[in-house]
Amino acid sequence: MKILVACEESQAVTIEFRKLGHKAFSCDILPCSGGHPEWHIQEDVIKVLKEKWDMVLAFPPCTYLTVTGNRWFNIGRYGDKAVERYRLRKEAIKFFMLFTELTCPWAIENPIGVMSTNYRKPNQIVHPYYFGDPERKSTCLWLNRLPLLNRTNEVKPVIIKYKNGKGTDSPWHMNTMKLPAKQRSIARSKTFPGIAKAMATQWGNLDG
Repeated sequence: MKILVACEESQAVTIEFRKLGHKAFSCDILPCSGGHPEWHIQEDVIKVLKEKWDMVLAFPPCTYLTVTGNRWFNIGRYGDKAVERYRLRKEAIKFFMLFTELTCPWAIENPIGVMSTNYRKPNQIVHPYYFGDPERKSTCLWLNRLPLLNRTNEVKPVIIKYKNGKGTDSPWHMNTMKLPAKQRSIARSKTFPGIAKAMATQWGNLDG
């Protein structure tokens, strides 16, 4: 199959599909970090979507869509900065919705956020520890003509308790705390290996 993995600089999913013989390409405005520039389209994905694809897997930026950033939308407290964030959220929603208009099989990945109300609830929510990576990370999947992902190697997640006793976190999240904002965003958007492999093995055999 000819597969587009949209908004993916890590190439985690692209590489797994390539291992199975598919003609998969990652696409992002950033250069790829997965080591295979020959499989990467560094271009605005809106243009690339005009080509014919057998499947599209999309990982649109979640900065303005996730519920974790809701506190920054308080206009009374943050004024013009919050107004600007609302504008950027509208653009992010519009970009997300582009993928829902595709007629080929598609999946859209994002954390828990506003798309559950602005579009529809996701078909399923998975965690990396369902697929062998011992981390919690609520990952929403909106699906079209693709089956739900089956858990492949469920393990116990590693959970870190805050020293003040007021909550818990996961190592992957804690390890990105000290990174600069831009690097932190990129690091947190990377797909865990187990999920990437599950997508390829479970969705990559649907062509026949």
